[in-house]
Amino acid sequence: MNEPLSYVDPGPDSPWRTYLAQVDRVLPYLGPLARWAETLRRPKRALVVDVPIELDDGRVAHFEGFRVQHNLSRGPGKGGVRYHPQVTLEEVMALAAWMSIKNAAVNLPFGGAKGGIRVDPKALSRKELERLTRRYTSEIGLVIGPQQDIPAPDVNTDAQVMAWMMDTYSMNVGATVTGVVTGKPIHLGGSLGRVKATGRGVFVTGREAARRIGLPLDGARVAVQGFGNVGSAAAELFVQAGAKVVAIQDHTGTVVNPAGFDFAALMPHVRAHGGVAGFPGGDAIDGESFWDVPCDVLIPAALEGQITAERARRIRARMVLEGANGPTLPAADDVLAERGILVVPDVICNAGGVTVSYFEWVQDFSSFFWTEDEINVRLDKILVGALKTIWDTAERHKISLRTATFAVACERILTAREVRGLYP
Repeated sequence: MNEPLSYVDPGPDSPWRTYLAQVDRVLPYLGPLARWAETLRRPKRALVVDVPIELDDGRVAHFEGFRVQHNLSRGPGKGGVRYHPQVTLEEVMALAAWMSIKNAAVNLPFGGAKGGIRVDPKALSRKELERLTRRYTSEIGLVIGPQQDIPAPDVNTDAQVMAWMMDTYSMNVGATVTGVVTGKPIHLGGSLGRVKATGRGVFVTGREAARRIGLPLDGARVAVQGFGNVGSAAAELFVQAGAKVVAIQDHTGTVVNPAGFDFAALMPHVRAHGGVAGFPGGDAIDGESFWDVPCDVLIPAALEGQITAERARRIRARMVLEGANGPTLPAADDVLAERGILVVPDVICNAGGVTVSYFEWVQDFSSFFWTEDEINVRLDKILVGALKTIWDTAERHKISLRTATFAVACERILTAREVRGLYP
C-alpha cells in the first residue's frame, strides 16, 4: 500500500535516509497518531524547475532548481534557499522535512519547506547571480507567497538574494509584497536581529543545556566547525559568556589555540581573508584532527552528515550543539549516547533563525517593527520554553533530546493533520 517514493533512491548516509531513521525512532511515542505517520515520510509537493540564464559572455546556461513543501498542515511553508553545486532534490526534501519538525518544535504557525539551486555561486558574476535568482523566483512563483510558502536565506544566499526574490515576486503580482521572503535588508521590511538569530539560538539552547548538566560556561572550551553566519555568531556569544574558543574549522582550513582565540584579532582576519586559514593567533592542523581536539562544547555549524560513527568515537566534548542541519548521522547519535555526550539537536538548537524569520513575517504584515532588544527577549523566551518542554519529554520517556524533539513536533503536526482531516 505505502510503497517507497519512486523519485529518490537514498543512500545509507544520505540526508533523506537520516530523516526517515529519525521518524522511525519516534513512532513508539506517537500513540494513536502513528496511523498518520506516513504523512511525515512524503513531501506534500516537490517542484523541480529549469533555470536558464544568459551569462555575461552571451552563452546560455541551465541550472537545476528545487522547491519542496514537506508539510503544510500547521500553516504556510517556511524554509531557506541554498545555492550549492551539490544540491539535490533528495537533500532539499530532507531539509524541508527538518523544517517541518523545527517549526513545530518551537510551535511556530508554519509548515516545512526548502529550496535550492544546483550552482557554484562563486563562479557567477553579481549580475549573473541576480539573473539566476530572478529567474528561479519566477519559476517557483506559483507555489510561494506570504500565506503559501515564505523563503529565507540559507547556504550561500543572503539579504541581497532575498531582496531580488522579493522584488521579482512583487513585480509579477503587481504590488510590493514584503512578506514573501524573510531575511531581507532592514530597509525593505527586514527584522533587526535576524542576521545573528540562528547563532544566538545555538547559544541560548546551549546555555540552558549546560546549566542542566552542570557545565559552567565560564572557562568552557568550545570547538566550532563552520565559521559562517551561524558558527561565528554563536562563538562570539559564548566568548562573551566567558567561554574560550579553542578550535575552528571552515572551508579554508583548521586552526587551534588551547588558550582560546583573540576574537578582536580573529574577526578582522576572517573578513579580510574569507576564512580562518593563516590566522597568526592559532596553529594550523589537518582537517580530520579537528575531531580529536579536547573541548567541552562542540558546535558543528557547516553541512549535513559531518559526524560519522567513526568521528563520534573520537569526539572529546561533553555536549554537541547542532548549528547545522543534519550534521549527525543516526549511527553516530547512538555512539554519542553510549559515551554520555549530550546532543542538542538541530531541530531545536538552530531554530533561532526561523523564529526571528517568524517575527519578521509578523512585522511585515502589521507594518510595525520591534527593537532588537525586544526581538532578542522574545527569541530567548520562545527557545527556553521549547527546550524545557523537550527536556521534560526526554526525561519522562528516557529518550534522547532528538527523539523527544521529534515526539513533541510530530504530535503537533499529526494532530493538525488529524483535526483537519482529508480533503476531499
